[in-house]
Amino acid sequence: MWIVLAFISAICLGFYDVSKKIALRDNKVVDVLMLSTCISSLILAVPLVLSRIHPEWMLGTPFYVPRLDLTAHLYTLLKSVIVLSSWVFAYISLKHLPISVVSPVQATRPMWTLIGAMLIFGERLNTWQWIGVVLAIGTIFVFSFGATKKVRHTTLFHEHKYYYICLALAILIGAASGLYDKYLMRRYDHNAVQVYYTFYQAIMMLIVWGIDRIHNRSVSEAVCALLAKRSVFPILMISLFLIVSDNVYMLALQDPDSMIAVVSTIRRGGTVIGFAYGLLYLKEHDPWRKIICMIGILAGLICLAFGSI
Repeated sequence: MWIVLAFISAICLGFYDVSKKIALRDNKVVDVLMLSTCISSLILAVPLVLSRIHPEWMLGTPFYVPRLDLTAHLYTLLKSVIVLSSWVFAYISLKHLPISVVSPVQATRPMWTLIGAMLIFGERLNTWQWIGVVLAIGTIFVFSFGATKKVRHTTLFHEHKYYYICLALAILIGAASGLYDKYLMRRYDHNAVQVYYTFYQAIMMLIVWGIDRIHNRSVSEAVCALLAKRSVFPILMISLFLIVSDNVYMLALQDPDSMIAVVSTIRRGGTVIGFAYGLLYLKEHDPWRKIICMIGILAGLICLAFGSI
């Protein structure tokens, strides 16, 4: 069952990446992050309030949110800091780099998660799982090396080198987040962790956004500008796809048989959706090399699924 949940999470994560690209087209990173986290918090507040007011109604549903003690809240707060840091760097790189470059490079994150899972949790892959990981991540390495090599000799690369640094930081912090997720899911309820870490993220983003607005323009002007650009719908989609993706991802990790190395690799397979959007809708260059990369990733995911059944 955890394999099915991992694939559902991957699909939602792919559409989440596309929604981010659309929302960031005409908006600042801090504006999109603030509004999306606040919308997510409002949505997740519904099951939390119902779980406190009418726990007898919610206990028999998959949406019940149990209470957390102080230690659990501190662990969850740390998760919020880790995830938000990764998001900030990822959003900055996504805003200034093509999605068909950002998505596959971000998909190398499972390699670092795999190394951590083997060293920290003692996970061991079987033959089919190794084939799947090598196929998926190996294909991405070839693509990423080719794309970087091609751009390195142009002024474009030098102009965007800081955004590539942001992308690298997002990958490393994201890998650490995956390992931390497995630690949390072995100890606490996935609904409670998701709800509270989203709340903490919203609070931190509101503080950052408020400081940014003070130094630029008034809060009312910023909100009006965001609404005038009709960006609310793609930002709403960011929140919805992320909520579903995170929920089924955490639920998968709560399975005692689940492996973070496999789940993380499958989850990043959602990059195929970003590929398709970049090639078909945005008409980005060099389609055949990217199509081959998509085929390699899909082949790797099939092997991972087969080896995990």
